[in-house]
Amino acid sequence: MAPTHVLRCCQRGLAWIPVIFIALVVCWSYYAYVVELCIITIPSTGEKIVYLVLFHLSFIMFVWSYWKTIFTRPANPSKEFCLPKVEKEQYEKEERPENQQEILKRVASSLPLYTRTGAGAIRYCDRCQVIKPDRCHHCSACDMCVLKMDHHCPWVNNCVGFSNYKYFILFLAYSLLYCLFIAATVLQYFIKFWTLCRRKSAENCPQNELPDTHAKFHVLFLFFVAAMFCISILSLFSYHLWLVGKNRSTIEAFRAPVFRNGPDKNGFSLGFTKNIAQVFGDQKKYWLLPVFTSQGDGLTFPTRLVNVDPEQPAAIQHPDSSKSVEDDSVPQSPVSDSQNRLLGSDQHISDEILSIDPLKSDGTEVITVYMESES
Repeated sequence: MAPTHVLRCCQRGLAWIPVIFIALVVCWSYYAYVVELCIITIPSTGEKIVYLVLFHLSFIMFVWSYWKTIFTRPANPSKEFCLPKVEKEQYEKEERPENQQEILKRVASSLPLYTRTGAGAIRYCDRCQVIKPDRCHHCSACDMCVLKMDHHCPWVNNCVGFSNYKYFILFLAYSLLYCLFIAATVLQYFIKFWTLCRRKSAENCPQNELPDTHAKFHVLFLFFVAAMFCISILSLFSYHLWLVGKNRSTIEAFRAPVFRNGPDKNGFSLGFTKNIAQVFGDQKKYWLLPVFTSQGDGLTFPTRLVNVDPEQPAAIQHPDSSKSVEDDSVPQSPVSDSQNRLLGSDQHISDEILSIDPLKSDGTEVITVYMESES
């Protein structure tokens, strides 16, 4: 037990090395830009002030979002997704997977679950001993189940998921802005230092020659580092913007979530505007600030099925009718608040929008189909 505990502590300590490396690079870039470039190299006072003000704005937003991404604890499934004591004992005693699945199905019948495993079984984590909510996955590095897990990022030593995905997107955005600003403002001095004449004769030296001091090495290296990070961050930031627009996580991009009617990579997509609101919230004034504004609780998500399961009872509701025609054998339950907000009247879809109610006690679900009336 002791060697395992020591090994685990060493792993946790080593996991902070990438974060420490980034912190050292950021601290050096601050010194190189503020002291070596602005104070020592740039001769114009007005240029110094403008550069310093804009630099500190981008620096503060970058550090703020990076801090929130690192130290925001990943959200975990609530207690309602844990097996009750009696069912848990039965589950542990059962040796046949079929009987274990029956126990899980009984417990899951009262939970808002739409996704399944590839084999159609209830998603259960034996490590955390919880039924996994939709879009929840177990992170082996953090040793916990994370709500709407996207990936585990070694550069922040944290799992990126429901609780900090907005912070992660802003961290990429402001780090890209930080690197772009440094590269753009350092470029002219980089060229001057790079082409600096080393001849002693004054007639062969350019008129705007800069002093050949140790600041030259900081400025040259600062441009190379900023350009290198800018290229790498740009590709990652573009990819995650695409994921946000599709309302997918990195895991879902590689492995489509499985619903009752099969895998569907667009199962959680609500349209571009609604997908953006899922991550950044409804109030646009908070979009650029690293404060939590994401919609929902991370446990349930509005779904939009493309293919209707023919075995499931459906209720067809027309816009000009106040009542719906539905199967008498299945009671109708209201759509959740998050579904009402995201699948409201302002969403215009030409074909059909599907809204699924949580599983009933008998394992069935109600699918409401909203059709546009023909003119």
